[in-house]
Amino acid sequence: MDAFALKQSITNELINAIDVGVVVLDSDFCVEVWNQFMENHASIKPADIVGQSLFSHFPEIDEGWLRQKSVPIFNLRSPVFIIWEQRQYLFKFGANRPVTCGAHHMYQNVTMFPIIGDNGEVSRFCIMVYDVTDQALSKLGMSRLNDELKVASRIDGLTGLFNRRYWQERFEQAYKLAKRREKPSTALMLDIDHFKKVNDTYGHQAGDSVIQSLAHLIKRCVRETDLAGRYGGEEFAVILTDSAVDNAVTVAERLRRLAEHSQVEHEGQIIKFNISVGLAEFSPLCDSPMEWLERADQALYQAKQTGRNKYCVWQEQ
Repeated sequence: MDAFALKQSITNELINAIDVGVVVLDSDFCVEVWNQFMENHASIKPADIVGQSLFSHFPEIDEGWLRQKSVPIFNLRSPVFIIWEQRQYLFKFGANRPVTCGAHHMYQNVTMFPIIGDNGEVSRFCIMVYDVTDQALSKLGMSRLNDELKVASRIDGLTGLFNRRYWQERFEQAYKLAKRREKPSTALMLDIDHFKKVNDTYGHQAGDSVIQSLAHLIKRCVRETDLAGRYGGEEFAVILTDSAVDNAVTVAERLRRLAEHSQVEHEGQIIKFNISVGLAEFSPLCDSPMEWLERADQALYQAKQTGRNKYCVWQEQ
């Protein structure tokens, strides 16, 4: 074996031994080199693809995109990098991971670089394919976990509505928006009448079931653009955006009637409950978000003092 043949043999062995995909394409995107990694994952032998167009074997590759992507290789002799965050894969290979990994395909980082001939021209280029599935899944898993933690930090675990802390943050934003806009918004404060009696008679788990039932009714009555949250215990707060108090009382009365006709079953017992509601339309005279909410709370107190199972609207004294 002469020196050139020996060198070529060693090169081929190295190309096939590395755990990276190696593909060499000519300027027409016909395959010249197809290493063992590519054979294993594509189930295509070199003899079946060398000399043929890459696109005829991989129709999922956008030909126009890849040709445009390779322009700097030929014109500028510059390498091109494609990371999985931009495009999850170039070649659609199986994940080659345990069933429990959750990936349906191999995530890939790809490097494409020019091969300069003896004449100084670039007539072919090399594609190197790196399997980064583990890294991608780890990053995606962390991202999903962060999203779940973010949701958990905002949502009340019992009712599925916003918790008080996050509701308060959003409420302050709603207050600032109401001050800038001319459209009205109305705050509602509501709670369950004689809730202590429910807990004392049926137990705290039954009380939780009643709270959940009311939260479900609130979800039915408000829009996605409204802001509803559990303010504390059996008390709830709602901001009806772009709703004057004349329209908001319709929502309040509907909530009151739904609650009045609801039945909560707990351990074979039927529990009925009523609610009281206080409403206050936003006024530019409110110097703070809490002053606006305090008006709704004062209206709620009036509803409690004048018989319960009703709504009251805050009136300027």
